[in-house]
Amino acid sequence: MSTTAPPAPKRDDAPAQLRSWHHPQLPRRSGLAALVIAVVLTSALHAGIGLALVPAILAGWAVVVIGLPVLSYAVEGRRKAFDRLITVIVSSAFALAMIPLVSILWTVLKNGLPVLTPEFFSYSMRNVVGEGGGIYHAIWGTVLITAATAVMSVPLGLLTAIYLVEYGGDGRLAKTIRFLVDVMTGIPSIVAGLFAYALFVVFFGPGVRMGIAGAVALTVLMTPVVVRSSEEMLQLVPNELREAAYALGVPRWRTIVKVVLPTAMAGLVTGITLAVARVIGETAPLLITVGITDSTNFNLFDGRMATLPVFTYSSIMSPGVPPEPSIARAWGAALVLMLIVMVLNLVARLVTYFFSPKDKR
Repeated sequence: MSTTAPPAPKRDDAPAQLRSWHHPQLPRRSGLAALVIAVVLTSALHAGIGLALVPAILAGWAVVVIGLPVLSYAVEGRRKAFDRLITVIVSSAFALAMIPLVSILWTVLKNGLPVLTPEFFSYSMRNVVGEGGGIYHAIWGTVLITAATAVMSVPLGLLTAIYLVEYGGDGRLAKTIRFLVDVMTGIPSIVAGLFAYALFVVFFGPGVRMGIAGAVALTVLMTPVVVRSSEEMLQLVPNELREAAYALGVPRWRTIVKVVLPTAMAGLVTGITLAVARVIGETAPLLITVGITDSTNFNLFDGRMATLPVFTYSSIMSPGVPPEPSIARAWGAALVLMLIVMVLNLVARLVTYFFSPKDKR
């Protein structure tokens, strides 16, 4: 008696990618189409019907956040619809975060660009009442004080980071230094200004105002940023490089100078540049320690100096009569300060690109 095996079930040998083609899908540009529809609906509600801008934007956003996932659920299924819903929510959060940034940039550019003339960059406010004058004295004050801050904070912060990574390890002193650096990172800028002012009052008496005091205040703010960024960069250097140098009999200090620092150079320069960009716009500590003046002062150790943040603040708070020229100069100084910070960030990006290995670019 012969028995025959039951027929084996048919196998679908087609690849998964080919099988997925038979599943209905929305067009590739469906998300862009939904966005265009939302913009058109928002414009129609705001311009045509006269609905307020915010409710019109919310109505247009509801079309995308509700309509697209519902349509995707009907055509593509539950999983794809949920993916589109999360994509819409994340994209909406990004757009919402960009609104203040774009608004600030637009406002500063609109009010500051008409002020940027050759006279604005080449004249100070000495003997100027009403229209005219410029930020020549404030630019030099910002450059000198920031340079003095970098001269003091960069070596201090870099040497501290080298000690923490190469010598301190997990010792008690290293842990204490890390704790103090973390505490200093979060102190308000006004506290740094009060500290520097109190320090200089001890030696020069009450009412002292000089550029070096502002540099000391900014050093208190900049040093912990340099320490943290430099420490992270030095920790990224592979230990194999250090061990290879030690195996050749190279002293530790020479290994640090010749191996560790060149390897981490891109990250170190980037962190220092971003730290400078962080303190260059501080106003409160400079207002306390340096003050404001209408004349150009190149001496950090004698008298008041003007800086771009304090110049902007003073022009807004004490505009004079008529106030329009002073307020316009404040917008121009704010735009110049913003451009300086942008250039510093661009320099940091370029340094990271050119100093990084070729396979990481």
